[in-house]
Amino acid sequence: MDYLSRIAVVEDDPEIGRAMSNYMTENGYEVASARSGRDLDRVMASGRIDCVILDVGLPGEDGLSICRRLRGSSSVPIIMVTGRGSDTDRIVGLELGADDYLPKPFNPRELLARVRAVMRRGAMPEPARAEAPRVLAFEGWRLDMARRQLIAPDGSPQSLTSGEFNILAIFCQQPRKVLSRDDLLDLLHGRAAAVFDRSIDVQISRLRRKIETNLKDPSFIKTVRYGGYFFTPLVTVVADN
Repeated sequence: MDYLSRIAVVEDDPEIGRAMSNYMTENGYEVASARSGRDLDRVMASGRIDCVILDVGLPGEDGLSICRRLRGSSSVPIIMVTGRGSDTDRIVGLELGADDYLPKPFNPRELLARVRAVMRRGAMPEPARAEAPRVLAFEGWRLDMARRQLIAPDGSPQSLTSGEFNILAIFCQQPRKVLSRDDLLDLLHGRAAAVFDRSIDVQISRLRRKIETNLKDPSFIKTVRYGGYFFTPLVTVVADN
């Protein structure tokens, strides 16, 4: 039997939720529907979820709160959908850990394209994964490419979203090189239309909070004016045990 990706659609409007669920089902996905954060918790506990489509304007616990809470325990790709379309609202959603943000009303084909894009970004391409060193180390940190895990100098695992991991993997594979936003977008997913440049800045800001000791003067990920970003540490390959 072919593997069907399982998507959680969290939408309190029955008509909109049904339309999204039907469209995703018609395009080969298994869909689990939820109308609240409590419903989503039950869905997440019931089995594997490969992507969450999350409405912001939910009654009770809103989508932003759910996104923040979900990010504390899972790196599942999250696409937020909402009637709030300003850049500020989009950035808030991304800051909380969302992978993408889609304002209403939207074309269902665009939603499908964004779901496919964030799920592609959730895993390194197989050829790249096969060629990449198993473990990369910098300044006491260890990035396990096979397990997709970051280990701190004290030995504790650090939680990264799929986007944060992929950006750090690029930095570790191309250290001490200026990478523009366009470079990073190309290396991540070939300039997929579902992503806008600002999302790179937001994910790097989140990544800095997890690995830097001084956010006012980052030592690992430097911003290059009019250029992009520069990863300063010397990166070494750790031999397999």
